[in-house]
Amino acid sequence: MADHAPVIVHPLSPDGGRRVTIRGEAVGSAYTLFDLLEFLRRAELPEVDTAIDDPDLVEWRGGGPEVWIESPP
Repeated sequence: MADHAPVIVHPLSPDGGRRVTIRGEAVGSAYTLFDLLEFLRRAELPEVDTAIDDPDLVEWRGGGPEVWIESPP
């Protein structure tokens, strides 16, 4: 078992996005939960629809899935 979840959602950046890493590789910035779900789908991770609340799959840093800026500047 890994020491940490394969998906890490980092704290909000100054531009309002949250950097996402999957298996140690930066995949982009998510501005909404839908963006994160798309990253998970592209990475072919299991159970994408329910993955966001699975601490074995997603590690939230700087706030959970409810922390987003409504739109990027």
